[in-house]
Amino acid sequence: MITRRLVLAGAAALTFAGSASAEDWRAKYPEITFAAIPAENGSGVTERYAPFINYLSKELGVKVTLRVANDYAALIEGQRAGNIQIGYYGPASFARARLTGVKTDAFVIDVNSDGSKGYYSVFYVLAKSPYQKIEDLKGKNLGLVDPNSTSGNNMPRFKLNAMGIDPDAYFSKVVFTGSHENAVLALAQGTVDVAANWWNADDDSNLTRMLNKGMVKSAGGTVMKKEDFRIIVKSDLIINSPYAYLSDLPEDMKAAIKKAFLEAAQKDPEAFKKLSDGKNKPWEPVATEDYNKTIELIKFVDNLRKKAS
Repeated sequence: MITRRLVLAGAAALTFAGSASAEDWRAKYPEITFAAIPAENGSGVTERYAPFINYLSKELGVKVTLRVANDYAALIEGQRAGNIQIGYYGPASFARARLTGVKTDAFVIDVNSDGSKGYYSVFYVLAKSPYQKIEDLKGKNLGLVDPNSTSGNNMPRFKLNAMGIDPDAYFSKVVFTGSHENAVLALAQGTVDVAANWWNADDDSNLTRMLNKGMVKSAGGTVMKKEDFRIIVKSDLIINSPYAYLSDLPEDMKAAIKKAFLEAAQKDPEAFKKLSDGKNKPWEPVATEDYNKTIELIKFVDNLRKKAS
């Protein structure tokens, strides 16, 4: 016979089991590391993410430490080693991680202000320059971002290949600047003649965010404006960046992380807005399989390199 005492005892056991499970992952992970790719300088990333990291620590009930990766490869290798539990990738660097055996899964994706989930790679030149199209730049210097950057290397190479151009042979020099900000600064100061970068919309790009901070100065020290730059090439749409956690984390831990991200815009709107200067809508769920096209892009670029060598 089932008695009220047995029912209560069973409920208590279930409650205990649930709390024990929650305690289990926190005991194993009393501190977790969140790392982001260097889209801007280190202090800029730290300032942008600090309020969100505080929110995440509070929601998860464990200390979350922010790590600004030195480059895209550092994030990939950090997750490969299991030292970074949560990573903010670019699409290509996430694809590279998956292609090279890193056990990481995308769980949320950035959403633009218009609700779209993609962005573009563009080539900028200075507006005062004579360059109107890519054909005008043969023998000049090209500024790229990082070998694992989607908009700063992989998509530009894909786009140039479609135009019949091998950048390493076509340009006098191809320079990897290390970050999107550095690519803009190299163009502004004349180190390169054309630079690749990411672009969401006319009022939302890495360039506009830098200009809003007064970060872009010419070689002569003049603060520059948007009118000082011209886009001469724009790529096809690229799927937005994912946040990814290690595949082998406890399931209830992954569920807690995903829930915290999906509720961030509502629970801590100021911390969420700071991440994109108020440009993005709340994160939405995404699956690793959604990046299959990007993985194919990386394979394509890898084949280009093999042919070139």
